[in-house]
Amino acid sequence: MFSRIWTKKSTENYSEGIGKLAEAVKEADAVVIGAGSGLSASAGLTYSGERFEKYFGDFIAKYHIRDMYSGGFYPYPALEEYWAWWSRHIYYNRYVDAPKPVYQALYDVVKGKDYFVLTTNVDHQFQKAGFDKKRLFYTQGDYGLWQCSRPCHQKTYDNEDAIRKMISEQRDMKIPAELIPKCPVCGAPMTMNLRCDNTFVQDEGWYAASERYEDFIRRHKEMRILFLELGVGGNTPAIIKYPFWQMTAENPRAVYVCVNDGEAACPKEIAGQSICMNGDIGEVLKGL
Repeated sequence: MFSRIWTKKSTENYSEGIGKLAEAVKEADAVVIGAGSGLSASAGLTYSGERFEKYFGDFIAKYHIRDMYSGGFYPYPALEEYWAWWSRHIYYNRYVDAPKPVYQALYDVVKGKDYFVLTTNVDHQFQKAGFDKKRLFYTQGDYGLWQCSRPCHQKTYDNEDAIRKMISEQRDMKIPAELIPKCPVCGAPMTMNLRCDNTFVQDEGWYAASERYEDFIRRHKEMRILFLELGVGGNTPAIIKYPFWQMTAENPRAVYVCVNDGEAACPKEIAGQSICMNGDIGEVLKGL
């Protein structure tokens, strides 16, 4: 229903944009946060550069891996090495606090509102910042969960204790063989509960969160609802961006907000209901 013309409607005056956003939050009956990787990047959870070099210098030297994302797909010669990589990846992006308190700042903005979070991020930062877990829908998985790699059954498993042990006992880019996780049902290797192919497990918790999100949207669909999109790129727009545009277009009382460093835009059809701000999310939240 939308034209191919997007309005890169970044507010001319930064302070004016902050004021409009603050007023939209204040007047909203409900806030739906749509969060992508740009939000975690603003919080300092970057996948390349100095942080990557600090934690994966040995893998960079041996395999010339360019960033954390591509390193997750590298064909390591042994599972001991594969899990040395992934235990570090999970630990530093899931169990270590983010360098900057951006998620806490976001919580301070919405904690007094009726809110819900829809996110493609898998790093658990919302709950660590104080968000109610029953108001969160992690659509793409969670670094803190494992599943059978086949998968032979639709269940996920917490991995914190195992990850911490892998971190403490790995040597020379390998974990001890006895720490390699295996499915308790079929014995196949475990893998991360991340949506990267058709083996992704949607367990009972996933479906319960999906139902809570759908119910939230249904209960507020004709109210003054603020769709607050933060750091969502173009990789999976059908999860957050396009539905937010659609729901804004269908509800004249809705407001769509896009905060994205260099990529803030909206279709011209909803430009009059939109606030688009190019800039660092953390700085915008600080302004609020």
